[in-house]
Amino acid sequence: MGEFIRLEIDQAVAVIRLDRPPMNALNAQVQDEIAAAAAQITADPDIRAAIIYGGEKVFAAGADIKEMAEASYAVMAADTRRLQDAFTAVAKIPKPVVAAITGYALGGGLELALCADFRVAGESARVGQPEILLGVIPGGGGTQRLPRLIGSSRAKELIMTGRQVPATEALSIGLVNRVVPADDVLEAALEWAAELARGPLMAHSLAKSAIDRGLEGTLAEGLAIEQEAFAAVARTEDAARGITSFSEHGPGKATFVGR
Repeated sequence: MGEFIRLEIDQAVAVIRLDRPPMNALNAQVQDEIAAAAAQITADPDIRAAIIYGGEKVFAAGADIKEMAEASYAVMAADTRRLQDAFTAVAKIPKPVVAAITGYALGGGLELALCADFRVAGESARVGQPEILLGVIPGGGGTQRLPRLIGSSRAKELIMTGRQVPATEALSIGLVNRVVPADDVLEAALEWAAELARGPLMAHSLAKSAIDRGLEGTLAEGLAIEQEAFAAVARTEDAARGITSFSEHGPGKATFVGR
């Protein structure tokens, strides 16, 4: 769908494929194409789960440093806004999203992976926010999404040292969900996404929204969001199917239609 981003759709699963060799640097054009892919996935009712994948060797190694070096303050402010908007478009896809991480996911690359709901990493993968080593800080959501995922103290340690985290440590601190052999990353992500795609689409969407919105406010506000979402999902066709199937056949036997 673009020069550097391909959208590959197989049945109900879409793969956002980054393809800007050698390191998938996230320049302005890549950001715009990511946002366009996220919009297409959001709008297409036949897509029920998505994957973000950078290829066999690298996920994404961050921003295009050459663009940063030549930018004024005004340009940097606008560039950061565009980067955050592109990543937020991914985070707000109302369907399950899995990041398939091979090689490096650094800086903006990790920030993009943080916008997914789940992360599968290869055993040789390394993730991190090395912006501090350039004398700057993350600008694509890292200071906000990372602490919400792994806690403020761990996030501060990674951001303020800029160190790269190996896959096994990333798993132990909750930064990734699963670690698999490097050659199996995409296949593992595809299997997980296919499983999710068979689930109740509206329930996935409302659960995702309730969790994300709830993290932005108080517990009381979050409980109100959950109550509203539960009432909405209870009226869907998939809920009726699930309840009937449970009564007649037991748990885990329902076939959902996405309505």
